[in-house]
Amino acid sequence: MSQIDITRTRDGDAGARIAEGIRSRIIGGAYPPGTRIRQEDVAAEYGASRVPVREAIRQLEYEGLVTVVANSGAWVSRLTLAECEEVYQMRERLEPLLLRYSAPQLDPAALEHLADLAQRISEAGDDTEAFLQLDREFHLASYAAARTSQLDPLIRKLWNTTAPYRRAYVSSWDRDSRRIAYEEHHLMVAALKDGDLEEAERVLGGHIRRTRRQLARTPHIFDHTHDD
Repeated sequence: MSQIDITRTRDGDAGARIAEGIRSRIIGGAYPPGTRIRQEDVAAEYGASRVPVREAIRQLEYEGLVTVVANSGAWVSRLTLAECEEVYQMRERLEPLLLRYSAPQLDPAALEHLADLAQRISEAGDDTEAFLQLDREFHLASYAAARTSQLDPLIRKLWNTTAPYRRAYVSSWDRDSRRIAYEEHHLMVAALKDGDLEEAERVLGGHIRRTRRQLARTPHIFDHTHDD
């Protein structure tokens, strides 16, 4: 391997590591929508050159997490209520399809893992961070057996772009809203264990649709963004 190839590999590895770090902070709420991402600060934090930082920013822009303005800089992407509703409309129609690809390949161990996650979600109580982490793990695990070239990456992108707003939304839940969400996970697991794909898709579609409708009733969460 030439020195140029070694440098490219090193920069690529560093870029992936930096992208994962920023991605985790955006999804985890540490970087709210509108937060400026200064390349020089990121390079200093990771002890990296500007090359892998730029590569990381490009990857996050592709994923919809970062918006880059030419000759200006990069910011954590914002969504309007209308844009968020559009994303949820897409999820409502596409995620049941991805579940259909995945469900026949979910073996008993995978189904038991989903059941365990559903129970842990129910036990999360008012812990918003625990719910968000477990909920994401649950849904992505239900899709994990799908073999698709386009659909799975697209669904992950849609999940990522709405993550900051889901946090604000879930934080505003009352007890009934939490109970319904918890029960829907158990209903999905029961349908999957029964091999009833139509019911599993129906529950999932309704689960996403209910979130979309409730988001429309909480437009104020789209104003709580960070300006820098």
